[in-house]
Amino acid sequence: MKRHKLPQKAKPHTNFPKTNKKTDLRQKEEQDTAPKKKKRRKTGTGSVKRSQGTPYDDVFRTLLNDCTPMILPIVNEMFGTSYTGDETIDFHPDQHFLNQQGGKQEKRITDSSFTVADAVPRHYLLELQSTSDSSMLVRIFEYSTQIALDSGEITGSTLHVSIPDCGILFLRSTRNTPERMKIRIDTPGDSAAFDVQVLKTQQYTIDEIFDKKLLMLIPFYIFSHEKDFPEYNTNEEKLEELKTEYSTIADRLRHLKETGQITEYQHRMIIDMSGKVLKNIAAKYDNVREGIEETMTGRIIETEASRIYHEGEKHGEKRGEIRKSRRTAIRLHNRGDNLEEIADILEVDIRQVRKWIRKAAPTD
Repeated sequence: MKRHKLPQKAKPHTNFPKTNKKTDLRQKEEQDTAPKKKKRRKTGTGSVKRSQGTPYDDVFRTLLNDCTPMILPIVNEMFGTSYTGDETIDFHPDQHFLNQQGGKQEKRITDSSFTVADAVPRHYLLELQSTSDSSMLVRIFEYSTQIALDSGEITGSTLHVSIPDCGILFLRSTRNTPERMKIRIDTPGDSAAFDVQVLKTQQYTIDEIFDKKLLMLIPFYIFSHEKDFPEYNTNEEKLEELKTEYSTIADRLRHLKETGQITEYQHRMIIDMSGKVLKNIAAKYDNVREGIEETMTGRIIETEASRIYHEGEKHGEKRGEIRKSRRTAIRLHNRGDNLEEIADILEVDIRQVRKWIRKAAPTD
């Protein structure tokens, strides 16, 4: 039986009409006669992430692009896999156009969609979530089904789609945060369901993070101390305890670098991204922010990551890192970030970002 890929340029529209026709007509009449109002963004269960992500999303995506192998221990922890780190990771476009009512399409940005090439390749979809909200499962369902359609095939008269392995990384969690979530689909005469795996970053001690090689969680480890910021900010003794802990983290990262377990660039990216998370989460707590920054990075005028880029351009070294940075810049630009934000995220000169974007622009 011949198999056909679904056409990508003309994706099928999926409309969801309301069942109460009388209500529809009454609402339409009211809309026609009511005074026009400015459109407001919905915030209910149908709300989803727009192209503008949070600073934490930006950090997560930057680590994914520039320190890609670090995602595999996260996948092992969430899905019970046993990847060694030698597998190939292929990222998929994180921008999707979801079909809406009336044939309209809306752009959505996923945090990460990738395939791990193993004996049996598996497609994963991970979402970073700072707090729980009612739109999470809706968003996962929309993303996963659109991903499934993007790679769907038609065999004879049957459409075959595959839902990716889905997971959510919670930066904040409570006793009510579930250990696992589920999406169930009722179909005529049958039903289907799939799990959404959950990883609660606040539950991991720093020893567990290092022992399990969950190094991508280090920038977000500060969330486990968030509730104590007011005390740290006014109690010098408590602040010193926090600084001592982060001094130990810095020493352990340096040891991994010196023993070749992570590269110099990965070492600096973890520290730089930790600083970006800290800058946002502790914006109102100067003593906390400045204390940890000094402990982790010292008084550095030019970051090591920036130096690597500049030296790479001058001497032809670190070309792989430069290529990754260029790809990241183009992806961030395509999703709507301005050049200043991109330059700040990547710690590179804005003129370099402009050069990358200009070269990537299609020519007539």
